[in-house]
Amino acid sequence: MTDTSVNPRAGATRWTCPFCLLLCDTSTVQVDASGRLTLSDSGCACARRALARFVARPSTASARVDGRDCSLDDAVSAAARLLAASRQPLFGGLGTDVSGARALYRLACRTGAICDAAAGAAQMTTLRATQDRGSFFTTLAEVRTRADLLLCVGGTPVDQAPEFFERCGVGESLVAQRQVVVLGGTPADDAVLVGLRRRPGVTVESIPLHGDLFGTVALLSALVAGRAVREAPAALQSLATRLQQARYAVIVGETRRLPPQGALVVEGLNRLVGSLNQTTRAAALWLGGGNGAGTVNQVFTWLSGLPLRSRAGPRGLEHEPLCFDAQRLLHEQAVDSLLWVSSFDPDVAPPATSLPTVVLGHPDLARSPASVFIPVSTPGIGSPGHLFRADGSVMLPLFAVHDDGLPTLAGVLDRIAGALA
Repeated sequence: MTDTSVNPRAGATRWTCPFCLLLCDTSTVQVDASGRLTLSDSGCACARRALARFVARPSTASARVDGRDCSLDDAVSAAARLLAASRQPLFGGLGTDVSGARALYRLACRTGAICDAAAGAAQMTTLRATQDRGSFFTTLAEVRTRADLLLCVGGTPVDQAPEFFERCGVGESLVAQRQVVVLGGTPADDAVLVGLRRRPGVTVESIPLHGDLFGTVALLSALVAGRAVREAPAALQSLATRLQQARYAVIVGETRRLPPQGALVVEGLNRLVGSLNQTTRAAALWLGGGNGAGTVNQVFTWLSGLPLRSRAGPRGLEHEPLCFDAQRLLHEQAVDSLLWVSSFDPDVAPPATSLPTVVLGHPDLARSPASVFIPVSTPGIGSPGHLFRADGSVMLPLFAVHDDGLPTLAGVLDRIAGALA
């Protein structure tokens, strides 16, 4: 794939929101006289909150070294010296777009860095299950046009993807009758279901867990496979029957909601989907990898053949989904420097550590203690870019709302790599 240039558009007559897994592109952004950014329509709460962190004026944020303002050249030189002195760097956070991910990979190869996203543990659950057993995935478009039963495991995904049910066409005429079932939801999901119940052709139901999530998934999988199960709850028996009778059932889950060892839950649901596909059609849609982490994983995979939690070290390419956990590496002092990237969300800050740290990200991250801080532009706000959507099959362009005057992450990383050379 080659990079595609996208011209920034003042006022953003067209805008793809980079702050949610769905990358909604149905709104436009208005800039008022004070530079405040607002959506042209009601939009979703996630987009409104994110836009409130930005102002359509050139940024006054400065690079910093050891807490003191400095020029970009001095900060790049300091970052290069820090990485050059490091025997085992860790690249974390990884909140960026495609071009930033490409530059991260180049620098990781040059320095032998281990790379793990901010929510790496959640991201690894579906990846490990796919590596071990395989899986059936689907897309938002296919859910919208075909799925007549949506089974939301662990709750509805509206926290990470507020417009999820709208994007899936729930209540639209593309599928006359849809069932939405929540398995093991919370009281907060009840309000969501009340709203869905008002939509035409939509029936909703909430089913509690039978024990814990692991046991419930195993029990439901056995019922769907037609195995004899003693004393199975009537609600789960009914759900198994409806899954078998559905024209196209889709299992929906958020990776961050899964408990420790959540890959076992994913494997159980993948087995359930496999059983259904012997007689009807079914798939899974796991939502995760927000703030650009899913995009970075895609880019690293196509460039190296390996996903995140990998490195190009003395023994060549290595992938260690357990050993290369960023939190574990920091806790065990198995790395000696940290480069943290968070271009979209300043709340995704680097973990507390005494290691020499380089932070590249949103200007508000200047408050985080770091040996070197360099503010970078946010793709989709101050610069154009590209991100992969949650379903992993579509990459969408991001359009700049204004020119924030900040360098792109890719530009900064390439300058650091040049200084290392």
